[in-house]
Amino acid sequence: MNLFLLNLVLAVLFAAVIGSFTLGWLVVGFVLGTLAMWVTKPLYGKDSAYFLRGARMVKLVVYFLYELVVSSIRVVWDVITPQHISRPGIVAVPLDAKTDTEIMLVANLISLTPGTLSLDVSEDRSILYVHAMFIEDVDQTIREMKDGMERRLLEVTR
Repeated sequence: MNLFLLNLVLAVLFAAVIGSFTLGWLVVGFVLGTLAMWVTKPLYGKDSAYFLRGARMVKLVVYFLYELVVSSIRVVWDVITPQHISRPGIVAVPLDAKTDTEIMLVANLISLTPGTLSLDVSEDRSILYVHAMFIEDVDQTIREMKDGMERRLLEVTR
């Protein structure tokens, strides 16, 4: 059985024992189920990568929230000050993401970050064109997108 599905079953069973199927109790049951499964992870063999994927997902969410706050502040600062520091442009980001889902998630995470917008994907799906509001160095901007969002997302999906 897939470990995520097993964890969901444990969360529902926990909520049933408590007698309350609220979101809060389901989350508590999911966390307790994860802890119980982590303690018994030698029983799962190769499927124990489930726990590593969960940690990587948390790192992706924390990184995205950090980028969201920093870029929001940067955009707001550029808007409210009389002197504009933005240097907008379009960059071609080579993609390591191969599946439609991976490409869509990378493009959406980039677009959700203020100051950047995914414009298009090349016909061969190897390049993502991104409009960025702050480009000091094109290579550094591309590297930040690849080493930031794309790398962390691919660690979760693969």
